[in-house]
Amino acid sequence: MNWYEIAKQYKQEFIDKTRGLLQIPSVLDQYQPDNTEYPFGKAIRNALDYTLQMASKDGFITKDIDHYAGHIEMPFGNEIVGILGHLDVVPTGGKWEVEPFSATLKEGKMIARGAMDDKGPTMAAYIAMRMIQDQNIPLKKTVRLILGCDEESGMRCIRRYLEKETMPDVAFAPDAEFPLIYGEKGNFSFDLIQSLNDDVVVSLEAGDRYNVVPDQCVAVLKKDLQKEFRLFLSEHQYQGDVDGSTYTIYGKNAHAAWPYLGVNAIFLMIEFLKNHSQHNIITFIANHLNFDHYGVKLGINYHDEEMKDLTLNTAFVHTVNGVLRVGCNIRYPIRYPFDELIDGAKKLANSFGFEFISHRKSDPHYISPKDPFIQVLHNAYIKYTGDTQTPLLTIGGGTYARTLKKAVAFGPNYPGAEDLAHQPNEYLIIDDMLKAAAIYAESIVALAG
Repeated sequence: MNWYEIAKQYKQEFIDKTRGLLQIPSVLDQYQPDNTEYPFGKAIRNALDYTLQMASKDGFITKDIDHYAGHIEMPFGNEIVGILGHLDVVPTGGKWEVEPFSATLKEGKMIARGAMDDKGPTMAAYIAMRMIQDQNIPLKKTVRLILGCDEESGMRCIRRYLEKETMPDVAFAPDAEFPLIYGEKGNFSFDLIQSLNDDVVVSLEAGDRYNVVPDQCVAVLKKDLQKEFRLFLSEHQYQGDVDGSTYTIYGKNAHAAWPYLGVNAIFLMIEFLKNHSQHNIITFIANHLNFDHYGVKLGINYHDEEMKDLTLNTAFVHTVNGVLRVGCNIRYPIRYPFDELIDGAKKLANSFGFEFISHRKSDPHYISPKDPFIQVLHNAYIKYTGDTQTPLLTIGGGTYARTLKKAVAFGPNYPGAEDLAHQPNEYLIIDDMLKAAAIYAESIVALAG
């Protein structure tokens, strides 16, 4: 069966339903565990309601799990084939050519925050289920499209889901790249905290999330350095503004898994401030974090042949009541000597007067590329692309796949395609998503049929 030819018949349905979902600004404002109606806020709840109601009208069985997550189901047997998508998105950030939640159609593209991470791919998987349903394909296993609401901010949603529901026997997450991701690096965030009592710097502010490279940094200064700042901007061809004692510099967003694709605004501001302030905070960032995406200056760098280099994202700086907090995130390979190297970083930070605060660590996730489950998915990809040359991959990004025993990230970004996840002007290509829907339909039938 040629699922791609069938998928073309669902083009308008895909466009209409995806636009409706993308127009919901489902960014986490604040996690409220005691709020039983809106634990992640009204907008994210609206996205979950929209998707479950849509699926119910189309004849699927749906379930809402405490408004943390939900699923869309085709029940056929006790074993479960899972598809893992998420409905929350990161903040918009940066300069957009369209309104970020307009879901603007332009030259075969749909531009919006969440277009590729992960609403568009989730809808492509839904269209795959629609095609299987409409073609009356007999299956032997239950198929569930699981919808999470907190993937970008800690995955509390999928943990709650797995407390209440059965873990799928196998699953894939349409939230990365083709041909297939069989390994994901470990993920660890930490904060460095110290009082900022300086003759020059009153406060620094930049960034929102551990998993985004900040594109703007704002410093409030005690000294008048306007002339020096404008000269600095001119010499380096940076973009920035001065308004009284407030100094702003602009960089470029990127995903924390690939921090070298962005321009970290914190680094740009520190590069300026290091010539005017001798405070330990400024000196430490300048000497041990600035312009280093691999943790070399912090002494935590590591390379593994299969998963490649550790990456480091200096994600945010916030100043509250004279205390500055620097938030960092690392993505580390499977054989990383975690305790040894992180202990070294703690001692270095302590020597500069920082308190080192560790946050949740997520270990690397790995499924052998020789596993028959992997081969089924890879063969589906090959059938609709003809690509037998691109190798299977490991990544620094973290997907829901890492929360299950046997799951992988599977598409939908094709080899060589531009990837603007977590960046301004994120977009999906409609025809590419229809081909992804065909690959997913082929995979579902092979796994569950």
